[in-house]
Formats: sequence, structure tokens, C-alpha cells
Amino acid sequence: MDDKTTFGTLYIVATPIGNLEDITFRAINILKQVDIIAAEDTRHSRKLLSHYNIDTKLISCHEHNEIKKIPQLITELKKGKSIALISDAGTPSISDPGYKLVRTVSKEHIKVIPIPGCNAAIAGLSVSGLPTDSFLFIGFMPKKKQKLKQNLKNLKIQKETLIFYESPRRIKSLVKNLTTIFGDRQACLAREITKLHEEYIRGSLTHILKKLEEKESIKGECSLFVQGDTQEKKIDEEELKTIILEQISTTNLGTSGLAKEISKGFNLPRKQIYEMILKLTI
Repeated sequence: MDDKTTFGTLYIVATPIGNLEDITFRAINILKQVDIIAAEDTRHSRKLLSHYNIDTKLISCHEHNEIKKIPQLITELKKGKSIALISDAGTPSISDPGYKLVRTVSKEHIKVIPIPGCNAAIAGLSVSGLPTDSFLFIGFMPKKKQKLKQNLKNLKIQKETLIFYESPRRIKSLVKNLTTIFGDRQACLAREITKLHEEYIRGSLTHILKKLEEKESIKGECSLFVQGDTQEKKIDEEELKTIILEQISTTNLGTSGLAKEISKGFNLPRKQIYEMILKLTI
């Protein structure tokens, strides 16, 4: 039987999202001390490791091979070796590979420890000028148009500041869809955070779209922060039934979670929504 006290530790290490100086002393020490570094892109990560004279053994662990790598990594951890997981930028498993590895390793009762640091969502939110007391991280939206639009319709009633990640190729399309479905809300587009061509565009969604359309080309990953719904809603019973039925068909939330979300969005008693969902699903 394995002795859990001799197992190694899996460290989830945040790395810079642009500027190489945005890394903690602890992260550097961990990357030097572990036996193995599992990186999303070894070629990309070598630049960072070389900068800090880190010569730890490097292996790949990315979106397409993560599942295959898990047994190998668990075997090494059970031998007592420690492993650091890093992504190309920011915190692993946040819209990046890693969560499957963390889930499986933790089930084996092997320690998983975060080494906190950079994250584009939090960095951008802190300077967005939008409410920060409550926010909802969405990450990348679906690429298929119908699914994208349906997801945005579901998010329309959220009162929290919404955080989206998007590629430079699709950012204009996302802003257009948001304007159509949400209306012209206040927002902030953060591009190339901490890098040489760092840019923040604050204002209405239409203002942001206008600025994007003025550019010859858009480069760099984008983080978009959109103000939540601030309107007080009045809704009759039939409209509420329609919304509930639509949400049931498009969300994975259970009855309780859906009741909570809708009651919050429309400022209605959760019990009332819960009972209505039960009646509509019997």
C-alpha cells in the first residue's frame, strides 16, 4: 500500500502574463526546487526559465495530451517527486489546461498547492473602473454563433460585472453581439496586459467597438469587462414561465441553482421560482 507521507506535491504555479518581472520570489524558488515542471508549451516556458536560470526538467502538459500525461505524473508524485504545473501565462487551470490533472491528483490524496500570482481577469478588473464587489468570470465563449447568442441571452440578467476572454480575431464580433443582446452597457477592454503595447479602452460597448474598428489590425489576447444588468425588472407570470422553460433547456444548473439565479436576476422570492420550476418540469 502506498505511503501517502512519502508522496510528492503538485504545485500550481502562476507565471507572468507578459512582463517577466511579474513573478513572485516563491514561484521562482518552487520552480527551482521541484523535480519536474509540466508546461503548456515547453518552447514558450524555456524563455521564462532561462531568464531566471532555472534548469529543472521540463515536460509538456497541454490541452491535447493532459489526459494521457496524468498517469505518468501521478506515478512520479507517488515516487515522492514534486511537480510544478505552469501554463503559457497566468494561473494554470483558469481557461488553461490543469483542472483535470488537479481533480485526478487530489482524488489520489496527493497534496495540491497553489503558488498564486498573475491572472489577467483580476488584473484587468482592478483597473476596469467597473464594480468589483461582485463579478462573474465567463472566460472564452462558444465559437458557434447560435450557442454564443443563447449563452449571452442567459447572461443578460446577471447583475455582476462579467469577465470575458477572447481572441483578437473574434473580439469585434463578441462586442457586436453583446451590444445587440445586452444594450449599450459600460465596459472595459484590456489588451496585452503588462506587455509593451498594453491598452485599456473604457466606455460604452459602442465606443469600444468604434475604437476597435479604427485599428488596422488587433493583436494580443483580450479581456473584456462588462457591467452587469442595473435595471429593475417587472415581469408577469407568463413571461416568467417562458424564461424558466428557456433556461431549463439551455443550462446545466439544478432546480435549486436555477431558482437562485432567476430569483436574483428578477428580485423575486426564491421559493416562488423553485415551486414554479417544479410545476413546469413535472
